[in-house]
Order: sequence, then structure tokens, then C-alpha cells
Amino acid sequence: MNQLKLNILDLIKEDARLPASTIATMLGVQEAEVAAAIKEMEDDHVIVKYAAVINWSKVDDEKVTALIEVECTPERGRGFESIAERIYLYPEVKSVYLMSGAYDLLVEIEGKNLKEVASFVSNKLSTIESVIATKTFFILKKYKQDGIIFEEFEDDGRLLVSP
Repeated sequence: MNQLKLNILDLIKEDARLPASTIATMLGVQEAEVAAAIKEMEDDHVIVKYAAVINWSKVDDEKVTALIEVECTPERGRGFESIAERIYLYPEVKSVYLMSGAYDLLVEIEGKNLKEVASFVSNKLSTIESVIATKTFFILKKYKQDGIIFEEFEDDGRLLVSP
């Protein structure tokens, strides 16, 4: 991937609403070159989706988000690929990551309430043949996501004193 594309990705990662004309001005290149590079990256699935980061705590929407550690046995010939695919096809599942460490997959799901999340874990996730164990953690509050701080805390104005 060339430097122009990397620079474009850095800019649209921070603000996906930037028009090609603004990006071209910022990078000192022609707008047509930026538009062509963006189109090519979209076609190659380098750019998969443009999305907004939303502070859901400011919205009257009672959603529950959970992170689930999944320990599983890899399948011969496909490793964790087919297990991850079975999991990410569920509509509740927002993200699936292959991890190093004590567990194999990290699954992020969203439900209407705790009961719905518990039902997903017990009736869908735990029943997959290769799944050995799960551990569920509920997100109580998000302070920062994708580099964006949700709550700005005011400085209390006191001087920092150190011994």
C-alpha cells in the first residue's frame, strides 16, 4: 500500500465525513487521485464501512453490552476460522477477535437486557460443539472508544503537589 493511501486512511479514520476535496488539499494532491484511491480501497475491502461513534449513555436506549471470553478447541484443517464464523453470524454479535492468552476468542454482543445476553450465552454460544468454556463480562460504562473520550471532566483548579 502506498503512502498516499495510508495518509488517506489516517485522515478518514479520524473523520469519515471528510470530502475528497478537503483530503486532497490537506495532502497536497489532486482530488481525482484521492477519489480514485478511496474507491480502490473500498473495492478491495480495505475500507469496509464508514461509522459514527455514539455515546449510547446519552440516549434513552437500554442496551446491554457484554464481552465474552470463549475457550474452544480448534477444528482440524480450519483452526478457529469455522468456530468464529458460526459465532459472528449471530445478529447479536458485534465483534469477534482471535486472542492470545488464557482464552481463544473474545466475543462482543449486544442485547436488550441481561436476560437476553444470558440466553444467548447458554442457548447459542455454549451449545457450539467446540466451545469448552465461556466467561461473560458486562460493560457498565464506556469512558473511551476508538480514541474518543465520552465524558469530559473539568479540571478542579488545584495545583498538583508532590513530595
